[in-house]
Amino acid sequence: MNWAAFSSAEPDLAKTVEERFGAYTHHILATLRKDGSPRTTGLEVRFLNGELWLGMMPDSLKALDLRRDPRFALQANPGDGTGMGGGDVRISGRAIEVDDPQTKAGYVEEVEPPEPLHLFRTELTEVVRTYVEDDRYLVVQVWKPGEPVRTLKRT
Repeated sequence: MNWAAFSSAEPDLAKTVEERFGAYTHHILATLRKDGSPRTTGLEVRFLNGELWLGMMPDSLKALDLRRDPRFALQANPGDGTGMGGGDVRISGRAIEVDDPQTKAGYVEEVEPPEPLHLFRTELTEVVRTYVEDDRYLVVQVWKPGEPVRTLKRT
């Protein structure tokens, strides 16, 4: 399921997630190394034309990781201090490399990234938002494809 399908299914959560990612430029991407251990790196992301895009420098380790194993987790930058307005959000899924010249050209025209680049579109497997409600509850919203958002509250 791509970002457009998720946004259609859960517009309120999608809007909140986009706002959290839009609040800062750099976020944290987790990929899997050749030996299966995790690698975290900084990354800029784009929500564009119904897709969540990951653009990377040529032959970067994170791009090579995703070519080998497309699973990823993406954590929005929490920002300064402990406020995390809008909550903590993360997205998990699979990154699919885009080789189509027309698609890449459209992305480059819109975003103007350094070239050459690796470009990946994403297929979502989970979206999670965690926030504090009324200074009393820890609230966790979890979405997975084909399921409604599950909301868990803890005191």
